[in-house]
Amino acid sequence: EDGGGLNYVEACSPRATPGQSLHAGVVEIVLAPHACCRFASVQNWAQPVYSLATRRAALHERATIHWIGGNLGSRVTMSYPSVHLRGRAARAEMLSVSIAGAGQHQDTGCKVLHAAPDTSCKVLAKSIAKDGGRTAFRGRVQVLHGSRHARSHVRCDSLILDPHSRCDTYPHLEVRERDAVVGHEASVSRIAVEQLFYLMSRGLSESEASQTIVLGFIEPLLKELPMCYAVPLNRLIQLEMSHAVG
Repeated sequence: EDGGGLNYVEACSPRATPGQSLHAGVVEIVLAPHACCRFASVQNWAQPVYSLATRRAALHERATIHWIGGNLGSRVTMSYPSVHLRGRAARAEMLSVSIAGAGQHQDTGCKVLHAAPDTSCKVLAKSIAKDGGRTAFRGRVQVLHGSRHARSHVRCDSLILDPHSRCDTYPHLEVRERDAVVGHEASVSRIAVEQLFYLMSRGLSESEASQTIVLGFIEPLLKELPMCYAVPLNRLIQLEMSHAVG
């Protein structure tokens, strides 16, 4: 409702299943004027699970949403949270982290629709591919007629841990207002030998040094989660990375 606030945390971590399974979750959020919502979702599905999630939010005047997502596990994940900025000065911040290991494909992204003046959106996506895994980020930003002074920035950073893994980025920008400011940037990198050498010279093993670099890479997500979820996620990522290098 008007001026309301909500802080919601969703965590999924089922036991291993003997056969293939499907998760088709749906989340819909509607924010009235001046309302604020913080939605955090950490998905750690078992390997045979196919996760096809539908998530969307509609924001009215001066409403704000903080969308935080973590995607681990599952054979295939397809998740593209969408935000419709329908009211003047509505604002969205979207932060996501995806980790793909052997036999996994994390296909994630975002959809942002600017449908009112003075709206803004900031997207930061981090992805890690290891052991032949594949990650993909699909970003779609639309600025409609009448959405004057809209501002949108999408940033996608990928980290590849071995020669057999793959990271892709598929941006789509559609701008119909001359004074809109829209940007997209993407980067792909590997763990630098210099970083490993420095940390190992401080007494860390190669595996510990790699884990430290990876945790620093995804720090923006960990900072946004409550402590009771950030600590287990930190340990889970360390377990995921323990066999990646070293």
